[in-house]
Amino acid sequence: MESKSITDGAAAARHARFGALPERIRFEEMVEEKPARPGGAGDAYDPEGAWSHYNCLALDLGL
Repeated sequence: MESKSITDGAAAARHARFGALPERIRFEEMVEEKPARPGGAGDAYDPEGAWSHYNCLALDLGL
């Protein structure tokens, strides 16, 4: 494959911007580790208090 010389200014700018692939990102750089909150599951499901978060027309009408 023969290489072509870049003569045009716009072609040189395109080649400078898109002429090479970006550097690879390591997996360790994509992962963020956070420590767990003390006390375990502070936002766990509470069945006793969950009823107040939902609206039911049948319950409102007393059916």
